[in-house]
Amino acid sequence: MFFRRSKTPVPTDIDGRLAAFDRAYAGMFPGEPKPWESTVNTEQPNAPGKPWLMGKTRWWWFSRASAGLLALFILIVFWLAITAPLSKSLQPIAPPRITLLAWDGTPIARNGAVVDKPVEVKNLPPHVVQAFLSIEDRRFYSHWGVDPRSIARALWSNTFGSGLKQGGSTITQQLAKFTFLTPERSLTRKAREALIAFWLEGWLTKDEILERYLSNAYFGDNVYGLRAASLHYFYRQPERLTLSQAAMLAGLVQAPNRLAPTRNPQRAAKRAKLVLNAMVATGAISEAKADATPIARIDVRYKETLPTGTYFADWAMPQARLDTETGYADQVIRTTLDSRLQNIARNVIARAPLGNAQVALVAMRPNGEVVAMVGGKSYKESPFNRATQAKRQPGSTFKLFVYSAALRSGMTPDSKVDDSPITEGDYRPKNYSDRYRGKITLKQAFAQSSNVVAVRLYNQLGYSAVARAAKDLGVESPLTRDASLALGSSGMTLIELTSAYAGVAGNKWPVEPRAFVAEEEGWFGWLLSAQRSFSNAHHKALLELLGATVNQGTGRAARLAIPAYGKTGTSQDYRDALFIGFAGDLVVGVWIGNDDNTPLKNMTGGGLPARIWRDFMGQAVKGAGARPKPKPVVEPDPEGPIEPLDLPEIPELPVNINGTEVRVDPDKGVTVSGQIEGVPLDVTIGRDGVNVQSREDPQRQ
Repeated sequence: MFFRRSKTPVPTDIDGRLAAFDRAYAGMFPGEPKPWESTVNTEQPNAPGKPWLMGKTRWWWFSRASAGLLALFILIVFWLAITAPLSKSLQPIAPPRITLLAWDGTPIARNGAVVDKPVEVKNLPPHVVQAFLSIEDRRFYSHWGVDPRSIARALWSNTFGSGLKQGGSTITQQLAKFTFLTPERSLTRKAREALIAFWLEGWLTKDEILERYLSNAYFGDNVYGLRAASLHYFYRQPERLTLSQAAMLAGLVQAPNRLAPTRNPQRAAKRAKLVLNAMVATGAISEAKADATPIARIDVRYKETLPTGTYFADWAMPQARLDTETGYADQVIRTTLDSRLQNIARNVIARAPLGNAQVALVAMRPNGEVVAMVGGKSYKESPFNRATQAKRQPGSTFKLFVYSAALRSGMTPDSKVDDSPITEGDYRPKNYSDRYRGKITLKQAFAQSSNVVAVRLYNQLGYSAVARAAKDLGVESPLTRDASLALGSSGMTLIELTSAYAGVAGNKWPVEPRAFVAEEEGWFGWLLSAQRSFSNAHHKALLELLGATVNQGTGRAARLAIPAYGKTGTSQDYRDALFIGFAGDLVVGVWIGNDDNTPLKNMTGGGLPARIWRDFMGQAVKGAGARPKPKPVVEPDPEGPIEPLDLPEIPELPVNINGTEVRVDPDKGVTVSGQIEGVPLDVTIGRDGVNVQSREDPQRQ
């Protein structure tokens, strides 16, 4: 074969050859740019050894920046080592406790945790350990305290997952967090947590870390540690836990109070199923075994535990536990309880002629902050809280919701209603003493607590309208679906009823009673708030009805020196007597009744409950008490009798003798309240002679 030699001289240098290749290649792609045809500066100003910025090379800046970052890292680690409780992390863990303070800082209760003996991993069934490791830390025995893979998986799941937030903390980190650190959420706390985790991994074995974790983790219901939780929820030692029971307990540590099976059995069961699926994913059990494992049934056997010492603290402590479940350290929490108002309530209750009956009082601000609470005559004799736990019939105090529905339908306080006997239908309630007034205004019917008018309004408006008015104001208890509902036949707690009246007092409803000050609501929170308000006309009409009850109706015994609003209530057969009302910046509810639900010997809401309410308000609200009459100025007589100035003045002295109440007042005289042939009478003997007055106490005031 013959080859034709080109006459073009072959370049001898490599640069020339590359240039020829570039030109030939560019001829095949004429549209491509030709950088070699431009003027190229062969010098590289940024090359190593050449000045780059401020006369320094890139390598100079890179080396200095690296050294600065390394020094900063060493300083941060040193600072964390000083501030983190490394030495404490190896000490025995003390059970946490919560101290509640009154608003002025006075300690009112201190409550410790329910704990038991620690557990040992070697004595636990394998499925118990696998349940916790599968759901909390699958690589526990292979990482060094912090697991980057787990953190990455949590970030990916939280960013692109179904919305269920996951944590990337290992069991070692969790032990560091809930036993040695505060529950704050910050990068500093996370850094300390990681440092303590490395420290624990260096000084303790994996089994020792796991044993500390299982023996101190929080499982809800104020129970700490696996042994205490196993005994509390299933009444068995952790060494005998079944697979289903272990799965449920392992699922609780993520959110103990929200997942506790005693409160949310469905959530606890769903979480336990998730634990079983995690055990399948790790190979601890087979899928068939997970499907065949039933949901564990709890066996809670309540023990007689030491109460906190006050009704308010018993009610507030579970709320405090819910808010502080992430922290293991001691907590000191300030409540809304006002020591001055609590003492007034206690003293007023102590002076009331209750006989064998029980009593409850709740005082709150219009926003729901509870400032005083009495759940019975004696906490020592009975810690049962009748203000928050007892569901009793509200009687005519429920009429607030009936009349609110009537106002919403377009009626006004001056609208005419029929106060005559009901002669049709199966339900035919009567007014007290069969007294009827014919055509009267809505305000008069409310003030005199007419039963027949309330039932007629219920029949006219329907159940849905009345139930909606009650639920709008925060009533969550089930309501009966018959006309007796208008007279308060459905049971509810005193604090629930008082909260509804607080919604009227502040014209912002529903109101949730609380023991701790709520965070201030920003404009965005206000925009999304579920609270609503009445129209000005509706709210003004409700105040007119409630004011008429105190000024000229069944609640006259509750009158104050300032505007007061309220409603009396008496359940069927005089089993419950109530007065709910507000004045100034306080909303107060008073209930009297017998624990066995027996009658109260004709006691009504307009009697002793209204007087207790008045006595409390008179001392609690500035200017609400009766103004003393001015006494004439008399010059002392040096020759007169000796005056023992250290003796107290004679206060109003209520005395109860066989159902007859005697009150001594230095200004009014002696008042005897009782009944003659079933007719309630007040007989007053004073400077003006004898005054006999009949008391109007409707059957359901």
